[in-house]
Amino acid sequence: MGLLSIANSLAASYDGLILVVDEDPVARHNIVTFLGEHNMRASAISGRQGMLQALSAREPELIILRVKTGRDSGLDIVREIRGRSAVPLFVVGGESRDEIDRIVALELGADNYITQPFSLRELLAQVRSTLRRRALNRLSSARQSDRRYVFAGWLLDERTHQLRAPDGDIVPLTKSEYNLLSVFANAPRRVLSREHLLQATRVHEDAHDRSIDVQVLRLRRKLEPDEGSPKLIRTQRGIGYVFDIEVKILLPGDAALTLPNRAIPAQRDPIVARYSAMATSTVNSLSTHRNMVALHR
Repeated sequence: MGLLSIANSLAASYDGLILVVDEDPVARHNIVTFLGEHNMRASAISGRQGMLQALSAREPELIILRVKTGRDSGLDIVREIRGRSAVPLFVVGGESRDEIDRIVALELGADNYITQPFSLRELLAQVRSTLRRRALNRLSSARQSDRRYVFAGWLLDERTHQLRAPDGDIVPLTKSEYNLLSVFANAPRRVLSREHLLQATRVHEDAHDRSIDVQVLRLRRKLEPDEGSPKLIRTQRGIGYVFDIEVKILLPGDAALTLPNRAIPAQRDPIVARYSAMATSTVNSLSTHRNMVALHR
């Protein structure tokens, strides 16, 4: 899965906090409700003081601020926010089409200026676009070779090629085991076929399809408390395997992004598919033969 695909998935189903600051209870309720209906976690704030308190308690991922120019709660708040944080900021202005308010807001540090009336669907699209860029920047800052994955207390560090157990001990991995675990960590809760895993982890040219089963077995012995009843690496019969656990990427500053858990259509195991086709062909032949016999009676 590429960085853009991950960022798109994160923006489509985001668990970061969005602050909606508006003195109008109906307006802020409508925005918060609409964002919530589209998997965005938003919190309603009534005014300047409440917003500053919320900002001090925890920095949100985005702020939607409705302003009324000419008042203390107007564009001066934009300057105050920018003095505290670089969080993405949407300013919702009045119905006036005077470009002065827009220019002032953008010059003070707003990332977007929206005039009323506006479409909630368009607002949602702009919010997703901003969160997608924010996620993409974070993911890009953690280069693929420098990522650290956290799952069920385990830490896989791609900078050092080390696996650290929940108790802090380093668990040695062979090159094949490391490559396999890295593929799993990049695609949590996605069904991966044996053929895909073989191509992604190939170390030797003479590796065969069932060698993946051996690698999975060895990896389970190191990860699973009970390898006879695996919880992390589950078998999908006739298809392959799925890494059935939430995975997070650790970012600079100990921030973390949760990789999306969306399942993708899985490819059938080539061997199972071959025998399934043979069985279907046999059944069809028997059916044809039975029909011909019936005609000659």
